Amino acid sequence: MRKDHEEIPQIRPSLLDPPQIKLSEEVPIRVEEAHRGGIILDKPARKKLRLKLPKIKFGNKKLVYKLLAVFGLIFVLLLFLVIIPGIGLFRSGMKLRASVDKLSASFDSQDIAVVKAELANFKSDFESFKGAYSRLGWSKVVPVIGAYYRDGTAALSAGTHALDAGDIFVATMEPYADIIGFGGADATGGDSANDRIEFLVSTIDDILPHADELSEKARLAREELTKIDPNRYPERLFGKEIRSKLKNYLTQAEEASNFVANSKPMLEAAPYLLGTDGTRRYLLLFQNDKELRPTGGFITAYSIIEVTNGKIQPVSSNDIYNLDNNYTPSIEAPRVIREYIKGPYLISKNYRLRDMNWNPDFRDTMELFIPEAESAGIDDIDGVIAVDTQVVVNILNAIGTVDVPGYGQYSTSHDERCACPQVIYELESFADVEGPIVWSENEPGKIVFAPPNYLNRKEIVGPLMNTILSSALGQPKEKLPSLFEAGWRSLTEKHILLYMFDDKAQAGAEAFGIAGRVTEYDADYLHVVDANLAGRKSNLYVTQEVLQNIEIAGDGTVTKTVEITYQNPQDYDGWLNSVLPNWTRVYIPKGSEVMDVQGFENPGEVYEELGKTVVSGGFELRPKGIKKITITYKLPFKASGEYTLMIQKQAGTDAPLYSVNIGRASEEFYLRTDRELKFDI
Repeated sequence: MRKDHEEIPQIRPSLLDPPQIKLSEEVPIRVEEAHRGGIILDKPARKKLRLKLPKIKFGNKKLVYKLLAVFGLIFVLLLFLVIIPGIGLFRSGMKLRASVDKLSASFDSQDIAVVKAELANFKSDFESFKGAYSRLGWSKVVPVIGAYYRDGTAALSAGTHALDAGDIFVATMEPYADIIGFGGADATGGDSANDRIEFLVSTIDDILPHADELSEKARLAREELTKIDPNRYPERLFGKEIRSKLKNYLTQAEEASNFVANSKPMLEAAPYLLGTDGTRRYLLLFQNDKELRPTGGFITAYSIIEVTNGKIQPVSSNDIYNLDNNYTPSIEAPRVIREYIKGPYLISKNYRLRDMNWNPDFRDTMELFIPEAESAGIDDIDGVIAVDTQVVVNILNAIGTVDVPGYGQYSTSHDERCACPQVIYELESFADVEGPIVWSENEPGKIVFAPPNYLNRKEIVGPLMNTILSSALGQPKEKLPSLFEAGWRSLTEKHILLYMFDDKAQAGAEAFGIAGRVTEYDADYLHVVDANLAGRKSNLYVTQEVLQNIEIAGDGTVTKTVEITYQNPQDYDGWLNSVLPNWTRVYIPKGSEVMDVQGFENPGEVYEELGKTVVSGGFELRPKGIKKITITYKLPFKASGEYTLMIQKQAGTDAPLYSVNIGRASEEFYLRTDRELKFDI
């Protein structure tokens, strides 16, 4: 039995003295404790809370100070070498971008005073940007990053030279601003394109003294641009195209620099070409690019024109067949022409004038053609100008519909009957109203069927060209930029070719790239030349794609495969679109070792011509058909460092799609003019 005192806990006094509490002090009592103890507080007493961090003891305080010093130094370096310069560069870049927009808009104003002012503002902002960029100069010695910085430096240096050239050009043209359409609101120039062209011709002598300065600035800009390697940049960044855009910008800039650098010889030849020192008389050849031949198309008609102070005056025009009727063939035609065309070549194996543009080098072709044409009645000319149907289309795009008396209206509106511009349909339909010419199989040389206009089936050409010329020259001054663009495209895209008897004028045309020459080139080279041999107008529809795969071995040996794909997507009509008998010649570097050729139904020879090795052969392409030619060969040299490739465009073609693969690098583009590619390997 337990005792009661054992069940009750005993509270004993502490051995320590009880705490002394002063009445003036606040006694900290937690609210929850007060409630448990039955104490009611009107206002609970509070004391400020203090957060105490645990003390960390370092065994080596010197190491801590060193680490802090290192981090501090890194921060200071980043601040002064990267962050502050980067912010400054960004701000300068935004200001420069706005300046570019204003400069571009100033050209739309057609006021040279505005252009000059905005050019000065742009130069100021450009110099500020260069200064901001130079503050990152330390990065040029940093691996990897340094290469990108040096690219930027090269681009800025090229820009400086380009701006200097711009100043020279604006200063040169300022006295003639009102005539060329940049006089602003106070322009007092003539009211027609003819007035402005006439004045431009008269200013050439004033421009020539500045040509050397412009050419030198262009040369310096081009040298700087060659230092930039776009292949070191990513193809895409944050979902945006980077490498392809950079390549496009560099290509455009280099083409512009080349244009300015090569303009001097052309400017020097311009007075002769435009007849400022006397009337010039030219043979104008019309090449039908829808029936493609090596220099641009089948020679279908011709005209004699006279040029005086830039004004063009048509003299006469005729069908090439009529000229051929006055010609006595005396030069043997190539075997391919004789075998494919047959017809007149069953009588004589000698060339007809209309087939003499077999050599893809226009100068060489004209040196063969002109003496023979003179024997048929062409005389007293100063040179030859060849044009194709695309020139007509380009001009009509600029001036609109024209009305040719006695023949109707012509335009570039889409014609469903041929899926082509209306003017092309009308030209072809006039030439072949009822169909092709049929030659007798039993009586060589005899025609058993021909369309109604056969005897003078190209008589439309003269009236059409006369109307187009008079309409173009009579256009209001506002049309001059569009007309200039039409002429510029026609020249640069090889729809107009020139051959001049005067050596200086010919040299100017060659330097400017409008003479149709096969280029001498000491690196990789490709030139695909096609000839439509009695395949109607199938080239109106045929497309071409060219793929080049380049493999470089460890010792530098280059093995190359070229694939050429032809396609005709349209239906057979027996008139415009028919079976295309095509003869292809592929010009590659001289001395190349041809390893394999596939796809030709009529394999030709491998031979040398125009300083190149030539792979040739024939095939037929049917409507709705596809044909592929594959050529594999080794180049006669080994590659190292930079790999360069020249691709020449055949005159008269539109813009075939080209693709080039070399290692990890690749290019894809539409070939509108001759193009040089460069790759780092």
